[in-house]
Amino acid sequence: MTEPEGAENRRLHRQRVFKGASILTGVANSEIKCVIRNMHKDGAELKISIDSRVPQEFLLYVPVDGIAYETVVRWRKEDRVGVQFTGTRPKPGWHYG
Repeated sequence: MTEPEGAENRRLHRQRVFKGASILTGVANSEIKCVIRNMHKDGAELKISIDSRVPQEFLLYVPVDGIAYETVVRWRKEDRVGVQFTGTRPKPGWHYG
């Protein structure tokens, strides 16, 4: 299996994890369930449903961490999305988790 373009240029090693998360789009408080496959302090790789429409920027809420990360998509490949964290926010009040 080939790595996404630019993967060899990563500055930080990503730790393998298996965390449930939600992509919060803000459009009518919608969310897309996903799984974080690996992660480091600046970004993560997400596994999503192949037919999910993930926006270029979104809030990634990780319930086990209690953190909502502001994210920007850096690459996409089939059912995987690489994101960069640009900040954090408190859990959105409307989210049930």
